[in-house]
Amino acid sequence: MTRLNDLGPPIPGKPHGGEPADELDNFYTCPTCGQLVDMRDLRQVIWHERPKHKPLLVLVD
Repeated sequence: MTRLNDLGPPIPGKPHGGEPADELDNFYTCPTCGQLVDMRDLRQVIWHERPKHKPLLVLVD
């Protein structure tokens, strides 16, 4: 299983408009693996765009 840290350092996105009122607006569920994806982290978005990928192993410090 690929770890999030294996994808390199965070690649922050840029907000369009203003900050969302709700933190959940920053996440979507990947239709391929069912994992929640943080759209503010481009590494996660790119990983979940790959066909037939497996969920990322996200370690919390």
